[in-house]
Amino acid sequence: MAAKIELTDANFGKEVVESSIPVLVDFWAPWCHPCRALDPIVQEIAQEYEGKIKVGKLNTDDNRETAMKYGIMSLPTLLLFKGGQARVRIVGLQPKKAIADRISEEL
Repeated sequence: MAAKIELTDANFGKEVVESSIPVLVDFWAPWCHPCRALDPIVQEIAQEYEGKIKVGKLNTDDNRETAMKYGIMSLPTLLLFKGGQARVRIVGLQPKKAIADRISEEL
């Protein structure tokens, strides 16, 4: 089972920006019901794309600096980083196929 990386303001640069493979970041908060609904979908994507992308979660309540830097205004938001740049932004609860299609376009 592919593990999701717990991201923080402190490790975001190393784990995401400097990553040699694309990274899907799930920006979420504990109080966000759509975030909880999205979590199993993100876990399935982590498993299906294992070895092709890394998947991480960033709690926006605890890591406001990174959330502000990337303009996270709504939760959940998924950003796919490639080469240190945010290339894909998916806002809100989306079906798995829609997320997978957007990711596949960048790989």
